[in-house]
Amino acid sequence: MQKRMGEAVARVARKVNDTVENKTDSLDLANCKLMTFPVGIYKAMRSVTEGIHRISLANNELKSLTSRFVTTFSQLRELNLAGNYLHRLPEEVTSLLHLRAINLSRNRFRRFPEPLAAVATLESIDLEENEITEVPVEKLASMASLRSLNLRANPVGPDVRLLVRPLVPFDLLLSPEEPGPEA
Repeated sequence: MQKRMGEAVARVARKVNDTVENKTDSLDLANCKLMTFPVGIYKAMRSVTEGIHRISLANNELKSLTSRFVTTFSQLRELNLAGNYLHRLPEEVTSLLHLRAINLSRNRFRRFPEPLAAVATLESIDLEENEITEVPVEKLASMASLRSLNLRANPVGPDVRLLVRPLVPFDLLLSPEEPGPEA
């Protein structure tokens, strides 16, 4: 077990170093078995955080995202958090003024993460395979940049199914309605 943990830490360190040394605009820490975002990365990436536009933390074991993460990587355009254990987002997500796409599929959200409704630049929100029953319909309808909202495989209420063009200016992706029990 210790050896596997050491290998995982070394893999994360290599990926961070590659990003810093090559001054790339993305950080890919998918499939790294992370339970939290490693604090040491903030210091290691201090010189390049403003240039990071894409981060993938998909398929880890994250239970939360800190406000420090959001404020440190303030220039994000794409954030992939699919396949974690997230159930909420920090309010500071509203400060991501360049965020265009966020993938939160396969997490543990029970409600639509409301801070996202205040991110004016968001074009794509993927919330497939969560446990969402409630969606802030009015707030979503006022999101001018939103082009696609994926709520497939969520137990959304019937009111969400009424969200169709021209009421909302984006594509709403839902699973087919389950047939009700026969009388």
